[in-house]
Amino acid sequence: MATITRFPFIRHLRGTATSHIEFLSDGRARSAGVGASFWFRPLTAAISEIPVDDRELETLIRVRTSDLQEVAAPVTVTYRFADPVQAAARVDFSIDLGSGTWREAPLETVGAMIHSAATAAVTSALTGMTLGELLTRDIVQLAEEANFLMHSDPRLAAIGVEVVGTRLAMLRPDADVERALQTPARERVQQDADKATFERRALAVEREAAIGENELANQISLAKRQEQLIAQKGANSRREAEDAAQADAVRVKAEASRAATLSETRADATRLLGQAEADAEAAKLDAYRDAGRDVMLALALRELAANLPSVEQLVLTPDLLTGLLGKLTGGTGGAGDEAE
Repeated sequence: MATITRFPFIRHLRGTATSHIEFLSDGRARSAGVGASFWFRPLTAAISEIPVDDRELETLIRVRTSDLQEVAAPVTVTYRFADPVQAAARVDFSIDLGSGTWREAPLETVGAMIHSAATAAVTSALTGMTLGELLTRDIVQLAEEANFLMHSDPRLAAIGVEVVGTRLAMLRPDADVERALQTPARERVQQDADKATFERRALAVEREAAIGENELANQISLAKRQEQLIAQKGANSRREAEDAAQADAVRVKAEASRAATLSETRADATRLLGQAEADAEAAKLDAYRDAGRDVMLALALRELAANLPSVEQLVLTPDLLTGLLGKLTGGTGGAGDEAE
């Protein structure tokens, strides 16, 4: 936007580097150019400001396909005023001499014309296509076709507008139609997802089965080892019992043999002792057979004395002594008489 400075009876305008200024006074061109700066009198001046920078216009164009389906085509048109003098002559770009703003809305007028040209170009580029063909076409190629058609549009050339570029965004049908078109793809995606899920579950089941088989095999192996261990323990216990029984039998047999040997030894010793005692008694009897009465009496007294209890005090009375002496005397005489 140009900058206007006020002074008494006169004013000064300073333009920008992106705007073309047209200064007319009394119907004649006084000054024109990009970034112009000049003095003017407001009562006789008519000034127009035309932007020369690139501008963009976004618009939504609806197109009907050959199968009677409506498609929305978002279009962005980049344009500029290649001939600002011609644009100022065809469109009102005059500015207020006090504030420097446009008196009208020239960009809206130009935008409406560009929208109309873009609609015609896009419609012409998409005519005759079905919905399926349209949605599968290359958007860049469609934009190039529309851009070519807009370049040759005489209405834009008449106002000095040059189309720099045209871009098409994603073409979209009505929401219901779009959902209907998306349904097969969604179903395929869902089927692929279900297939992947089923495969994952099947793989998980297979892995769980393999793990279960491994665990069962381990349990079977462990049970067999436990059975072998129990059998080995039983065999060991049996062997230990047999060894213990054999050891007990050997020990009992040894003890029995030792007892028998001892008994035989004792019996032999007893027999020998009895035999010796018998031989001694027989020898005694043989010895006593030829001995006299006195000897036998002396031996009897000795045996009696040996078997009598101990006598601490012996009291001899006269009667006892008399009787003993009488017996001894009488006994001696009788023995002599028998000898005689």
